[in-house]
Amino acid sequence: MFVQITKEEFSKEVNKKAWYQTNNIIWTIIFLYPIFSIIDFIYSPDIWIQFLIVRIITVLVILGLYTFFQNRKYDYRVLLHISFFLLSVISALLCNIVNDQRLTIYFLTYSVIILFFNLQVFWEPINSVIQGLIAIMLLAIFFNALSNYNLDLVVNNGGQYFVIILFISCLIPNARYKVIERDVRSQILIEKSNEQLKIQNHDIAEKNGIIDMQYDRLRKLDEQKNSFINIAGHDLKNLIGSVIMSNNMVKEEDYRLSSDQREFVQYIGESADKMQYMLNKLMDVKEIESPELKFNLEIFDINAEVQNVFKGLVETALMKNIHLVDNILKLPLNVKLDKVFTGQIFQNILSNSIKFSQTNNNIKVVTSLQRQRFVFEVIDEGVAIGQEELDMMFNKLKTLNDASGHMESRLGLGLSIAKLMTRELGGELTYKSDENGNYFRVEFYVIN
Repeated sequence: MFVQITKEEFSKEVNKKAWYQTNNIIWTIIFLYPIFSIIDFIYSPDIWIQFLIVRIITVLVILGLYTFFQNRKYDYRVLLHISFFLLSVISALLCNIVNDQRLTIYFLTYSVIILFFNLQVFWEPINSVIQGLIAIMLLAIFFNALSNYNLDLVVNNGGQYFVIILFISCLIPNARYKVIERDVRSQILIEKSNEQLKIQNHDIAEKNGIIDMQYDRLRKLDEQKNSFINIAGHDLKNLIGSVIMSNNMVKEEDYRLSSDQREFVQYIGESADKMQYMLNKLMDVKEIESPELKFNLEIFDINAEVQNVFKGLVETALMKNIHLVDNILKLPLNVKLDKVFTGQIFQNILSNSIKFSQTNNNIKVVTSLQRQRFVFEVIDEGVAIGQEELDMMFNKLKTLNDASGHMESRLGLGLSIAKLMTRELGGELTYKSDENGNYFRVEFYVIN
């Protein structure tokens, strides 16, 4: 998170801090400066009343200036310079008219005022240097005009302490100014960072609200989906049960059937059993919600399974005048897979090839053994579907529509399911579509 401070923002905050310190100085002077008359009463009783009046007038003048500067929003530095100058005039005057035995007290008092001022003030250090020079200048002017003492006496009776404290106190604002500037900058950074965090927190809260709403919608859709599956599943169970029962009744009269009819009855029975198996899987809520599919692994001849799928789709192909070419190995090849889902993979690929192929076309179904892997291939040498279309069908369940009308439109759900099942069963599915036609390939490991 990057926070940038503009010059205007920094200047505004520095000015607020400076006025805060100025308020402390002015109000401290207003309340405490008249109390200094106690020192006058103790050490200079002959003039304390006069200087009490002077101190009160000075405080009132400073209060009036303070009010005026605040109302007009003038520069606080000018106010501080005037206030310090008024205090310096009175202190420098006292340091030159009191008895020489009291000089140290008044020089120390003057030093305390200067030290307090520089400890509290927030301005550029050059301002304190200017005030220090003014203080020395005022002492020199009043010394020449009013003092009856020589310079050595003044220096030895507090003058040296005054100069040392004045010098040290003029160094304080430099460090103080840098520290306060850094604090102001840090304060602005913290405030702006907090504002940004509040905004970000508000945005996050809004996004969380949207996510919660979407989650509720998804949860409701999921409940509707499960409800639909349960209803449809129970209805399909009844239908499949009726098909199995009717097929079994036909089997009981198989002596009346021809060999071809017996073969069809057997195929119907096998297909019904597969449908019942897949439906039971679908109705198992635990398996539906599970992140991994559970398969019923068994050893079987995969070439025989391909042959069964091939025979089941011959009539479907003939309805579109498509000729299926049987290049299926007659050699038994055993695999350890889920027989129903494996057959469904071949079923989905071949049935989709028939649906997307043109009439009066040949589709080759080829199986082979290559490097201890069973290979199932579907080769359609007709018009290519297109590699991009196949990518969408295998990956995004996209609806395929052909503007020419030569292909049937259908959701590519079967191909997506075939790809998913192949991967879950440890196999590999590849495909391509180019100028030579459409090609699909499935590989599984065989067992000895």
